Amino acid sequence: MDLHSCIDDAAALRSLFRSPSQRALDKEIDHIDDAAARMIANSPLFILATSNGERVDISPRGGTAGFVKVIDKRRIAFGDLSGNNRIDSYRNLLDHASIAMLFMIPGLEETMRVNGTASITTDDNIRSLCTDGERVPNLAIVIEVTTCFMHCGKAMRRSHVWDSTTWPNESERPSGAELLAAHLGADDDVDVVASSLEEGYRATLWQPGGVG
Repeated sequence: MDLHSCIDDAAALRSLFRSPSQRALDKEIDHIDDAAARMIANSPLFILATSNGERVDISPRGGTAGFVKVIDKRRIAFGDLSGNNRIDSYRNLLDHASIAMLFMIPGLEETMRVNGTASITTDDNIRSLCTDGERVPNLAIVIEVTTCFMHCGKAMRRSHVWDSTTWPNESERPSGAELLAAHLGADDDVDVVASSLEEGYRATLWQPGGVG
């Protein structure tokens, strides 16, 4: 890569793009309004981004639609559920409270971003609020919302992500077991890795106590 071609100036960067529309500027709000609350209540999946100041971590969070709870117009919360127990995201929040969430609803082209500052709590009332079914989490994340806005559906339309006719078949893409086996240097043990993954899903899918 030619280092002289790197953009390191905001004005130079802006010159490559047309000015945003006034609607794009005005759509950002600093709270959860009624429409945003409905989006959260119907979303079974969001993407979570955190940072420790040097490394940025991003991971999916999923549950029954509405597993993220709206406490009030300024606060939302979600509980922990079983993951890989690396707790990268939670450890990041101990150093940097900034958090970003991208909410999705299957079949809906538009997504919604929420930014804010997060705290980790074991408060009984918040944990009880964040139950998913009868599962009470060990801890919960409470987000003080600073930004909320809708992302247009262009990315979803370009990717055709909700159109199952465009999905690759099993022979065209790696399985989760193949990815994990390759990363572990265990290419000859894909079947063993696949069995281990499935066993872990069956045993701990809904258990609280560990996230990525």
